[in-house]
Amino acid sequence: GCTRKEGRMSYILVTGGVISGIGKGIIASSVGTILKSCGLHVTAIKIDPYINIDAGTFSPYEHGEVFVLDDGGEVDLDLGNYERFLDIRLIKDNNLTTGKIYQSVINKERKGDYLGKTVQVVPHITDAIQEWVMKQARIPVDDDGVEPQVCVIELGGTVGDIESMPFIEAFRQFQFKVKRENFCNIHVSLVPQPSTTGEQKTKPTQNSVRELRGLGLSPDLIMCRCAMPLETSVKEKISMFCHVEPTQVICVHDVSSIYKVPLLLEDQGVVNYFCKRLNLPVEMRPRKMLTKWKEMADRSDRLLEHVSIALVGKYTKLADSYTSVIKALEHSALAINHKLEVKYIDSADLETTTLQDEPVKYHEAWQKLCSSHGVLVPGGFGVRGTEGKMLAISWARKQNKPFLGERFHMVLSHILYQSCLSFSDANSTEFNPESKHPVVIDMPEHNPGQMGGTMRLGKRQTIFKSSTSVLRRLYGDVEYVEERHRHRFEVNPELKHHFQKKGLQFVGQDVEGERMEVIELDDHCYFVGVQYHPEFTSRPIKPSPPYFGLLLAAAGKLQSYLAKGCRLSPRDTYSDRSGSSSPDVDITELRFPSL
Repeated sequence: GCTRKEGRMSYILVTGGVISGIGKGIIASSVGTILKSCGLHVTAIKIDPYINIDAGTFSPYEHGEVFVLDDGGEVDLDLGNYERFLDIRLIKDNNLTTGKIYQSVINKERKGDYLGKTVQVVPHITDAIQEWVMKQARIPVDDDGVEPQVCVIELGGTVGDIESMPFIEAFRQFQFKVKRENFCNIHVSLVPQPSTTGEQKTKPTQNSVRELRGLGLSPDLIMCRCAMPLETSVKEKISMFCHVEPTQVICVHDVSSIYKVPLLLEDQGVVNYFCKRLNLPVEMRPRKMLTKWKEMADRSDRLLEHVSIALVGKYTKLADSYTSVIKALEHSALAINHKLEVKYIDSADLETTTLQDEPVKYHEAWQKLCSSHGVLVPGGFGVRGTEGKMLAISWARKQNKPFLGERFHMVLSHILYQSCLSFSDANSTEFNPESKHPVVIDMPEHNPGQMGGTMRLGKRQTIFKSSTSVLRRLYGDVEYVEERHRHRFEVNPELKHHFQKKGLQFVGQDVEGERMEVIELDDHCYFVGVQYHPEFTSRPIKPSPPYFGLLLAAAGKLQSYLAKGCRLSPRDTYSDRSGSSSPDVDITELRFPSL
């Protein structure tokens, strides 16, 4: 091991060049993962140069999914990658935006904290950025509450953007403030391979590194994103023009599964490099945590059986809008040894208006729905496509197809029962604020006049009210669960007994007993609605129980699984420590259950 003072913090800054969306998030997560597998405590900060205070008001098309944290922070989807890869729990201050920094500086200026000085980008904004990073890096993110030793910071956007300049300048100063041996920079660049000549081009990388150096940061590692592995001559060329050793040029080519990226970095000596460069206290023995990743990567390549899930939503044109949902489905499919196929269906295409306007679209959408093994309706706001979602839910109910509905689809599942309840205008106040018989009502916390920050958000307890609930058994027969919420509406409690007569069971509610949180349908293979977002806490080795149930049911294995007393539940099969950073976990615990 290396010697190093206690309480010292190492910072690894990840910047990106040439284009945005180059994979900085996965690379930052993977760097954290391989360091965590050495037994270090790792935390992560994502910096987004946009002016929004948080991601809460983004359209999913604009910036991908909004990820929700324990404390209710609505953040960039990269924080979801950090949580899944590193199995940590972050808070909203781990996501730093230009808006947050300016807001904090302006508040201080209004209070007179700057004693009448002219408040400027340098030094006031840049100092605020450095203080934020130093403070946030020390906050424990693991269950054991130990202060982190390494902080990975990902700077969003591309080097040279006007909006990221204050951050680059802050880190230029920061490297001297924390000393060189505690700070290093990874620059992620693109090495294109135009089909005309088929050769790998280094010019974009040279330009991007030159620009970064001109701003006062020198990359320690240049990570090249490319389609095929880098040729030796290309590696040497980058090394020569960018003033780094060839060993500091790392190739991150496209791979079949993101679980392979940590292994790819490990194979190129990245851990050894950090160990020397940052003087990290690492024992150089074989690391078992990476074996787990290797198993997952190998396993995802070898899957033979298929399971298909219809994802019915309104943002289905962009997979990024549902990143966590798809990851949660993948984790569960991997746990039962099946290859996942997600069939994206725009809920509006299932509606009768589409049949008149675009019959081909209509029939294709229904064909996708009918040929899938299970149906998932994730959360979503707004009126468009609601009828289509209700049709899909109704179909799953009548055809006895496995179904999982999230957030307010609990609600829609109910509106289905409007015929049974004989209220002709049963509706939801989100769609029809004037409805006389609202099945779903605004929550007291919600103020309809304002868009940002008006929802029930973050980690909340849900208490199971029924001992026979399928979901309760999937969670390991616990009294309550803690999951993350992001919604504005809830079921009208006055109608609860009407639904129960029709076989719709409210099996979970909030601590006060006022809000319906989980519903299940009697006499159905798997029909579950939850008012929270279970996908945000799903991990590769610990699938989320509602999703796991959906995939077990879709693969026809749920009944045998429950009959065996849920012994195969991933939550029980792995020891609690398998998700933690302790490197001495026995590999046998990491084998997935064979079902």
